[in-house]
Amino acid sequence: MKTKNIVIGGMLTGLAIMIPLILGGTPLMIVIPPGFIATIASHLPSMLAMAISPGVAIMVGVGSALGFTLRVSALVGARALTHAVFGGIGALAYRKGMPFWAVLLITAPIHALSEALILLPFLGFHQAFVVTGIGTAIHHLIDSAVTITVYHSLIHLSILKKPSLQKRS
Repeated sequence: MKTKNIVIGGMLTGLAIMIPLILGGTPLMIVIPPGFIATIASHLPSMLAMAISPGVAIMVGVGSALGFTLRVSALVGARALTHAVFGGIGALAYRKGMPFWAVLLITAPIHALSEALILLPFLGFHQAFVVTGIGTAIHHLIDSAVTITVYHSLIHLSILKKPSLQKRS
C-alpha cells in the first residue's frame, strides 16, 4: 500500500472517531430511542475510504465503531462496525471500475440490512428493520450526496484517483 494512502486512511480514521465524539449531544446527532442514532456526515469517512482500498475502508469502519462506542454505547458501536463491512465491499466494487455514485448506491441496502440485523436480537423487528433499517438507508443516501461532492473535489485536487477500468474476460 502506498504511503499516501496510509496517511489519508489514518486521517479518515481519525475523522471517523472524532465525528461522534464532537457531534454527539448536538442537533447534528438525531436520536430515536432506543436504538437509532443518525449523525450527519458520520458515513463520509467510510465512504471516501472506499475510493482508496478495501483495507483502508475496513480500518476506517473500525475507527467509526470505536468513536460511537466511546460516545454512545457498545450497541451503537456494533452498528457502526457495519461501516467496515459495506466499506470493504464498496472498495472492492470501486477497485473493479464501478463508478463511485454506483458504489454508494449498491452499498446502501448492505449497510441498512447489516445495521438492522445487529439490532434484531435486542430490539425486535419494528425497531430493527423499520426504524433503523429504513432510517439507515435514508441516512446513507443523504451522506452519499455530501460524500459525492467531497469526492469530486478530491479527484480534482488529485488527492484521490478514479479507478482504471479492467478488461472483463
